[in-house]
Amino acid sequence: MSILEINSLKKVYTTRFGANEVTALKNVSFTVEKGEYVAVMGESGSGKTTLLNIVAALDKPTSGSVVLNGNNITKLHDKQLAAFRRDHLGFVFQDFNLLDTFTLEDNIFLPLVLAGKDHKEMSERIAPIADMLGITDLLKKYPYEVSGGQKQRAAVARALITKPQLILADEPTGALDSRASDELLRLFSQVNESGQTIIMVTHSTAAASRANRVLFIKDGEVYHQIYRGKDTDDQLYTKITQTLTLMMTGGDK
Repeated sequence: MSILEINSLKKVYTTRFGANEVTALKNVSFTVEKGEYVAVMGESGSGKTTLLNIVAALDKPTSGSVVLNGNNITKLHDKQLAAFRRDHLGFVFQDFNLLDTFTLEDNIFLPLVLAGKDHKEMSERIAPIADMLGITDLLKKYPYEVSGGQKQRAAVARALITKPQLILADEPTGALDSRASDELLRLFSQVNESGQTIIMVTHSTAAASRANRVLFIKDGEVYHQIYRGKDTDDQLYTKITQTLTLMMTGGDK
């Protein structure tokens, strides 16, 4: 069952005074099944970040549609979009986006506070998530008191606490060292195995090799897709590396 449908997505940016047009996305179409873990890869300027921003309802396409669980989010008004993002999407960013004046617990609670949830419900929701992510003992600490990996785990908890239909991750390992990256990717796999749908934009072949499907974007279009099937992480890593080489050299898929 498809949870996300991307249909003929096109995005054209017009420079100041309309002098020039830049096409970021040309004709992108694909679907994501409920419970899938999809990595999106491509060179800088390929259109992958634009794609993520449109799926996140942070930007609107020039044409085409994004349908999440039957809702065409490209047709929603600005006020509706804010509520839709809060209620249906979870975000994990490279730079964590935590507020230094809030404890980790308060950072995690923030989307629920904005949604008007009471403290009892917030406490009930955070307990199993904090336990799964191993941050129960850190909840009263502030972001500047914990490591980058611990900050990112708090960011994942904030994304999960709203029970989103879809988690969108933008270079989630980009600010982490190799050990913290491995730990975060292990947690992502665990979260996905619980049934959570994830789309992750990444430059990291190691990160992408943990996903179930890898979508390659080149020059604003879907260049190729790789499905894990029965491949191990190492086997998928090799296939990703080969595809990235072809993309850079212009070879046939």
